[in-house]
Amino acid sequence: MSDYKTIQFSTDARGVATITLARPQKHNAMNADMILELAGVAGEISDNSSIHVCILEAEGRTFCAGGDLGWMQTQMTQSREEKIAGAMGLAQMLNALDELPCPLIGKVQGSAFGGGIGMMAVCDVVIAAQGAKFALTETKLGLIPATIGPFVIRRIGEAFARQYFFSAKPFDCETALRMNLVSQVSSAEELDILVEKEIATILNCRPGAVRDAKALAKELARNPSMESQKLTASKLADRWETNEAQEAISAFFATKK
Repeated sequence: MSDYKTIQFSTDARGVATITLARPQKHNAMNADMILELAGVAGEISDNSSIHVCILEAEGRTFCAGGDLGWMQTQMTQSREEKIAGAMGLAQMLNALDELPCPLIGKVQGSAFGGGIGMMAVCDVVIAAQGAKFALTETKLGLIPATIGPFVIRRIGEAFARQYFFSAKPFDCETALRMNLVSQVSSAEELDILVEKEIATILNCRPGAVRDAKALAKELARNPSMESQKLTASKLADRWETNEAQEAISAFFATKK
């Protein structure tokens, strides 16, 4: 396990990595240290092809309360250039998690607010415990959900964003499920079980294909003007030519004899 101040990071023999937000006494609010550490660990995961899936979880009752108040107060006293640099650090951290080549599963055991919603939005799958509450609370502080905005809008769409970006009103797991912020809702007792089931489905697939499939989903969704038929045909041909695919297909047909 690596040594960090605000998070914990570990991997297991299966190739499952776990990032744990570890500021429970501060409701896992993000400060400058956490932002830097999350960006660093995202780079570590991206460089490690033996990691096949990653879990993002948190200690304590709250998943992530957004920005740490002390960090926000520091931002207020800084120059405009320093404010922009701080905001860019948060944006780059979220982008680093969003760009992980392996699937990222959000294990949301408690409520999330502000930047915590941004953390959920960059996960591929989010499993949340029943009873968790969510809100984009920035406007209560005279701010806006700007840095997290691109990630959240891509996840929930403009219609939901226009309901919740400016009102700061809370919403529950069922609403989060409807807006696609949450993938599955679980009882607190079964949260670990559902996360493990999701991990098992991913590990049951070929790891190279999983990474290429995730990359393809992002590429198609974010470049709608491209010639998708030519692109997808080329991507599939790439996979047909890998040793991984040839071995898997040969093994499949061997079981049919």
